Amino acid sequence: MDQDKIRKMIEAAKMYYFMDYSQQDIADKLGVSRPTVSRFLQQAKEEGFVQIRIMDPSEDTAKLAYQLKQKYNLKKVIVVPVPHYEDDLIKEYLAEDTAQYLDEVVKDGDTLAVTWGSTIYQIARKLRHKHVNQVNVVQLKGGVSHLETNTYNSEILHLFGKAYNTYPHFLPLPAIVDHLLVKQAMESDRHIRKILDMGEQANIALFTVGVAESDSLFLQMGYFSEEELNVIYSKAVGDICSRFFDTCGQICVPDLNARTIGIELEALKHKEHSILVAGGARKVEVIYGALRGRYANVLITDQFTAKSLLDKDHDASSRINPSAVFPLSGIPLY
Repeated sequence: MDQDKIRKMIEAAKMYYFMDYSQQDIADKLGVSRPTVSRFLQQAKEEGFVQIRIMDPSEDTAKLAYQLKQKYNLKKVIVVPVPHYEDDLIKEYLAEDTAQYLDEVVKDGDTLAVTWGSTIYQIARKLRHKHVNQVNVVQLKGGVSHLETNTYNSEILHLFGKAYNTYPHFLPLPAIVDHLLVKQAMESDRHIRKILDMGEQANIALFTVGVAESDSLFLQMGYFSEEELNVIYSKAVGDICSRFFDTCGQICVPDLNARTIGIELEALKHKEHSILVAGGARKVEVIYGALRGRYANVLITDQFTAKSLLDKDHDASSRINPSAVFPLSGIPLY
């Protein structure tokens, strides 16, 4: 972006938000039209120069975060205050805080593996450019759709690559194939194998959860027969990286899991930062299953979802698979 335009954009934002100037006053001072000032202010928010946050003192998000961290044995929890329990609004607010968290944790030499979908796309749009070296960005799972369904796959990878000064590594394959032999043949290609290995070895993984409902983006991509959809609806609460699990966090559609291309959920347990970003009433059960499966050690969610997760009653010692627990060595709990 032109440096003079950036300067005027920031100057306009300071006058508007700090000095309470009207848009017409700003226009007069900068020698531009009032619509130009309006565009400056909007673009300043889109580019991250201006960040607006409404803090509701009635919501103790720090307390909620601490309680969630304790209950689910997580490394980090961020509870984001949102004004209304609406999916699109939740995504926007979670995306802002996730982008900020990534800005804090991504460092030289990291490998960041990301999945796709509308939530991750919102995060990608809000990323701040960070001067880091030798950072790799890699796709966690296949994203080729059989129908005209936009997964935001290429846009996400390009935006992450731009933010961290790197060329992203794409996985140009479907998420699920029809036959196991087809998957094995694809994964034996040395170029594909290299990308899959990068995802497995990445120290940071960023993902969300999908619900096992008919309007799910993933379930609308043309991968499944009617019979397979019925199995998914009857057994699964949702998926991470196209791998379906139940409310206990256990893989529950093994035939589909065997034909899925991308990271195994078991590998998510061993990441330095395994970041689950999700919220909303429809996703409470699937987030709960993901946490019980120990697929995330960082959770970013909203205050309404946080309260629902705290209300969930489970006996960790008897109902969570012990083999699913994060290895404690090298991973601080607080």
